[in-house]
Amino acid sequence: MTILPDAIRRRGPWSLPNLLTYGRILAIPAVVALLFWPWENWARWAALSIYIAAAITDYLDGWLARAWSQQSAIGRMLDPIADKLLVCALLLMLVHTGTIRGWAIWAAIVILCREILVSGLREFLADLKVSVPVSKVAKWKTTAQLFALGFLVAGPAGDQVLPYNTQIGIGMLWVSAILTIYTGWDYLNSGIRHLVALDEHMP
Repeated sequence: MTILPDAIRRRGPWSLPNLLTYGRILAIPAVVALLFWPWENWARWAALSIYIAAAITDYLDGWLARAWSQQSAIGRMLDPIADKLLVCALLLMLVHTGTIRGWAIWAAIVILCREILVSGLREFLADLKVSVPVSKVAKWKTTAQLFALGFLVAGPAGDQVLPYNTQIGIGMLWVSAILTIYTGWDYLNSGIRHLVALDEHMP
């Protein structure tokens, strides 16, 4: 039997998985601040490094919580919030810096609207004790979005190392937006079915 250190065995709000989630939230203002200097290569690379670390913690916190049986209510609440805050903040800053511009702004708008729609829908259905499972397509969307933002955070600095880096990021952002529309409709359709069923059972 493996004996884990006290810091790892600790449960509740200060468990290691929750600390990783807190760290991801704290990473958001750091990345945003660095993107205020979009013309500085060092700022782009520093922002990318923090973003990659945040993305890794997104995987680790859930995996560790399950592996060490440290799931908590605060973790379940904050994990999706941290993800959405990071995505929304990055999209806004990338539009602000001009990395995302022109027609690509519509891809960012689609992703932002979907995040709001799904969050509101999940909150409403949670009150009805109805859970909406994450589909396989939604996981593909998240993966495409994750890589798209990475390429775009690197932006012009990345173009000096990988030709067409920004264009690759824009292309993946459109792929993510298309999958976002599909999964958003899937969630909305599921929610509507539950609402219709609820109305039919009302006196």
